Amino acid sequence: MKGFISAIGKYFVSLVESLGDVGVLLYRTIRYSLTPPFNLRLVLEQIDEIGFKSIPIVILSSLAIGMVMVLQLAYGFARFGAKGLVGPVVSLAIVRELGPVLTSLLVGGRVGSGITAEIGSMKVTEQIDAIRTLGADPIRKLVVPRFIAALISFPFLSIIADLVGIIGGMIIANSELGVTPRLFISGVMQQVGISDFISGISKTVFFGIIVAIVGCYIGMKAEGGTEGVGRATTLTVVISLVLIIIGDFFLTKLFLVF
Repeated sequence: MKGFISAIGKYFVSLVESLGDVGVLLYRTIRYSLTPPFNLRLVLEQIDEIGFKSIPIVILSSLAIGMVMVLQLAYGFARFGAKGLVGPVVSLAIVRELGPVLTSLLVGGRVGSGITAEIGSMKVTEQIDAIRTLGADPIRKLVVPRFIAALISFPFLSIIADLVGIIGGMIIANSELGVTPRLFISGVMQQVGISDFISGISKTVFFGIIVAIVGCYIGMKAEGGTEGVGRATTLTVVISLVLIIIGDFFLTKLFLVF
């Protein structure tokens, strides 16, 4: 019993220490992001890696989501003679919740694992120590570009997901329910406001921070050779996705209040 309690105590102490380290990493990253020197080339490289290379998966997934949503709701709405509500209901669900969250989950899994694998490999091969030896700060060189790129890329990808998801819903509403694109778009324009878009896109800023910081932190703590990098990569994906789902609940409550 004493050993069990001791193990729990050590776990919570380790957890608190890790949270403190993450907080320090986030603080230093934000501070370095706002102070010169700025390395635009590294930021653009990461925007290409995180943002532009994620566009195909975002388009395919959001198109499928929009189509599936309309298919699920089509016959229920038609039964009550409310086919004109399909567009607004599906669009609201996409722009407020499904588009931002599912995009962040998909891209977060891809990006978070890549960040951890790259930085973790540098850690176990002592390249990060070499950066320190040369007088450079690993946080400024490795973390800051990925942090800034995630802040820019996640909202950008969310906008694409929203638009493509609505288009996918419009296609299926026209083919399955006979709802004309004009009627569909008219309903969307009347019921979906700018505040709905902003509330959904704003979430992705926080999701981008989660993915970038968690991926960098776990990557910089990786040890144990290639096996350790593999474990760190898996841990990053699990923690990032769980934090995105939990954070979505609290952010949704916050945006509904304000």
